[in-house]
Amino acid sequence: MESTTTIPQNYQIDLGNLLAFDPYHHFKSIPSNREELARECLDRGTLLVQAIANTLFTLPSTEDQDGPLVRLPAPTTKLPREKHIPRAMPSTKWEEFAAKKGIKNRKRDKQVYDEQTGKWKPRFGYDRVNDDNDVPIIEAKESDVPGEDPFAKRQAEKKQRVKKQENSRLENLKKAAKAGALPSHVQLAATSLPITGTQDAPKKASKNELEKVAGMVATSTASGGKFDKKLAGEKPAKHSGKFRKFFPVVQGSGMGLEERQQTDKVLSKLISKHSHEILNVDRAVDMFNVKKDKKRRNKNQDGKSSSTSNRFKPNDNSRKSFAKKGSSKKGKASFSKKPSNKSQSN
Repeated sequence: MESTTTIPQNYQIDLGNLLAFDPYHHFKSIPSNREELARECLDRGTLLVQAIANTLFTLPSTEDQDGPLVRLPAPTTKLPREKHIPRAMPSTKWEEFAAKKGIKNRKRDKQVYDEQTGKWKPRFGYDRVNDDNDVPIIEAKESDVPGEDPFAKRQAEKKQRVKKQENSRLENLKKAAKAGALPSHVQLAATSLPITGTQDAPKKASKNELEKVAGMVATSTASGGKFDKKLAGEKPAKHSGKFRKFFPVVQGSGMGLEERQQTDKVLSKLISKHSHEILNVDRAVDMFNVKKDKKRRNKNQDGKSSSTSNRFKPNDNSRKSFAKKGSSKKGKASFSKKPSNKSQSN
């Protein structure tokens, strides 16, 4: 790490912050462009880093498997903070009461033994000890109102405790906001809480903004708010854009015909605009002529083959004519007169 390069001794080095500064630096000539300025700054920065490294090797070190280790001295340069020093949070009412009475916070165990189930359970959270859902029977007291559900009463009391705790938390945040000691993680969400991190009053929505939001909500349904119930004095929602028009699936004489006409119009427009790219007339005519000649050639070949094959087939015209004559008269039979013996003997 040591270098033989001569380092000027007029550098101000702060090893606590690993910082080096040259108070007497000046350019010999003003840089003509940005590249020359960047090169000069890089050369000067290299010298400063080398000066810090040389000073580090003068400190006492201890050997380690990763190399020598040195302990940096306390920083001498006070660097400015990006944000102010956090202010102390004002004490809450409970902290004031505890300080007055001498109550000290003691750390309680997270696990508590449950006598009902005989198991160790967490003090808070899921499956906690003394959970109201695990109590099958609640003993009656003299102060209970007849006919009142004790389980519902417990739930109501729990909701009241949670609500009171939330109100106390918000009051503490308001008190901290007035003192300027609101935590940073709460400052980011101060606009969504019922407190204000600044003294400015919250901005109220104007009439036009409310009407715009109401119109967006009314037209957010699939029917565009057509079948929604209107309030008394409510005006129809304003629709700045265009309504989408859908054609029916089944064609007919009405909207289906319009859809077909619209499709034909789009196709004709595309074909007329890009006809030189879509349809090649010369090639289409050539393909038509080739198919026509091929069809005629196949037809001629079929005629020749049928004529040559008919020469070698037996002639069954006599049988066909006889069968036709016999079957022309339905339900009748023809008989030939048998010659008599006399004529045969003669």
